[in-house]
Amino acid sequence: MPQPDCERPNVLLISTDHWPASALGVASHPVVKTPTIDQIAHNGTRFTNCYAECPVCVPARRTLMTGLTPRTHGMRQNDSMPMPAVTTMPQAFRDQGYQAFAVGKLHVTPQRDRIGFDEVILEEEGRVMEGVMQDDYELFLADHGHAGQRFAGGMGNNEYVWRPWHLDERLHVTNWAAQQMARTIKRRDPRKPGFYYLSFCHPHPPLNPLRDYLDMYRDVEVPDPFIGDWARGDDATPAWVKRFQSNKMPWKPDEIRAIRKAWYALCTHIDHQIRVVLGTLREERLINNTIIVFTADHGELLGNHGMWAKSPMYEDSTNIPMIISGTHRQTAEGPVHHHRTDDRLMGWADVMPTLLDLCGLPIPGHCEGMSAFGENRREYLWSECYYQAPQANRMIRSGDHKLIYYPAGNICQLFDLVNDPCELHDVYTDGDHATERKRLTGYLIDELAKHEVDAQWVRDGDLVGAETVCFDGPRAHPSFHGQRGLHLPPPHPGMVGW
Repeated sequence: MPQPDCERPNVLLISTDHWPASALGVASHPVVKTPTIDQIAHNGTRFTNCYAECPVCVPARRTLMTGLTPRTHGMRQNDSMPMPAVTTMPQAFRDQGYQAFAVGKLHVTPQRDRIGFDEVILEEEGRVMEGVMQDDYELFLADHGHAGQRFAGGMGNNEYVWRPWHLDERLHVTNWAAQQMARTIKRRDPRKPGFYYLSFCHPHPPLNPLRDYLDMYRDVEVPDPFIGDWARGDDATPAWVKRFQSNKMPWKPDEIRAIRKAWYALCTHIDHQIRVVLGTLREERLINNTIIVFTADHGELLGNHGMWAKSPMYEDSTNIPMIISGTHRQTAEGPVHHHRTDDRLMGWADVMPTLLDLCGLPIPGHCEGMSAFGENRREYLWSECYYQAPQANRMIRSGDHKLIYYPAGNICQLFDLVNDPCELHDVYTDGDHATERKRLTGYLIDELAKHEVDAQWVRDGDLVGAETVCFDGPRAHPSFHGQRGLHLPPPHPGMVGW
């Protein structure tokens, strides 16, 4: 009987978009069904305090692929910038004899930059930039007689209008991504170990789940969003939160529950399609020698605190899943034990050194993260989003507490995440939390002082912030940001961005 391909571990890194750590069965979510991901967690270690260092797509993905924090790689909001001139994660694996392949959403500039992969099979959610008129998924639809039809169902990439998928199930992008990765694994060079990156674009909108998955949630009672006492639109609500709350439609309660079901359906669909990839690894006699990771670039607020999508520093926006299942040997002998949770603070900058460490490979010196299976633990984790006020917000996560800072208006919020995991009560002025307030504020001031833009919000060792922003009511959105049209012929380059 033939032996397995190689003694060195393979790696399957699965990334999703807009998926908070709370939205897993294994995390005791009351509704969402994720049996496959739950089993991966039981097979390995679930890191409960993993956070996005910048909870928006492109900066997070730069961090994942470089091991650099947003402050170092230079991007703290979605932007079009070439990758930093450092060894990327796939290149680090290839330098040690691995083959490296990516399927799905890469979100780099230029779009066809392989960033160290041998091959990239691309799905970019209809973005037409840097000369990419059609990505590989759109070419797939064209090959099957549906050219330009991906967005013919009318759903937008940044909206929460929803409807069932309008084409055959086999043409859904989630099925396509799983099948492309399965084929990539089967087409591998059998003489080399593999680093495989599977990047699903959902549950990021458009909310267009398969009808069968909607039916799974049809009779399920869906909880309403929770709203903190600081988020009710009065003087306690930061101005940027008010503006963020006004960015989406004022959905009615029954509409919000329907949106949540559509989002849950996208999650379960991904969960089931992961099984196709795992089954391929099993049939190819690779699964017992493959490290499997499930994670997400950032979370999804899904109406909590009156907000949608991501970028504010509240838990369902920044706290992301991080599940690592080791090879058969690593599970039996360590360090990746099964049925284990780990509460250390972790970020996406840690993924690259963690995976290289698990494979016994050298970690490039530029990496700012640390292996999640090492002895070192950080005292706090720093997260940042947007360059300047009024959008800018910063976060310090340490111990049981989280500090959120809005420079506009010089506003701090403090949450006790052990006793208040949904962040319903801001305890910044609560005397019982004075010690933690002082400690985390000290970390915040130290971090702000390290960057020339952020340092303007500190004077003589105290927070001074920026000018207060007045919320002047809801804004119009005449551009229908993120809405795609009929992609045939392809749109003019540069017309369709995020």
